[in-house]
Amino acid sequence: MLTAIYVMIGLALALGILLGYSALKFKVEGDPLIARIDAILPQTQCGQCGYPGCKPYATAIASGEADINQCPPGGDAGVHALADLMGMEYKPLNAEHGAPKPKSVAFIDENTCIGCTLCIQACPVDAILGAAKHMHTIIASECTGCELCLAPCPVDCITMEPIAESPDNWKWRYPVFEIKPAAMKPAAISH
Repeated sequence: MLTAIYVMIGLALALGILLGYSALKFKVEGDPLIARIDAILPQTQCGQCGYPGCKPYATAIASGEADINQCPPGGDAGVHALADLMGMEYKPLNAEHGAPKPKSVAFIDENTCIGCTLCIQACPVDAILGAAKHMHTIIASECTGCELCLAPCPVDCITMEPIAESPDNWKWRYPVFEIKPAAMKPAAISH
């Protein structure tokens, strides 16, 4: 009996040492460029770029498979930041993937909701709370505004409400007018 315990302890130690060595020897490091690109993306996980989320899109940008101007939620500021990071020329946002919109959050009309759970299944960030045949609600702090819950709703009880501007989410808007140098009048020549 005691011999069996010693054999089991010896096997456990040997396998533990082997696994520890393997973990150090065959460690796979992530690409730091992908992490930096992913940090710039808005993390809406909306799929408008043609990829299932921000991380796959960041991977595609890093490998050269995708262009930097495919993210409507990131807007022009996101494209500028990606162009700076990648050392590329700025490109305007690709209209095929959608137009930039103000940040918004989903809102469910409680009187119309039938509790079908289709919106819960469609939400990529689990921002919808509810159960079958019961009214659902949105966790506003978790909602990314991806609009993926709108299409599956059979009673159209979900609307997107723009987020009111506050000191926490305010961003500088570049001037919309063109600044031109003032025309100089010729100086009067005096004799």
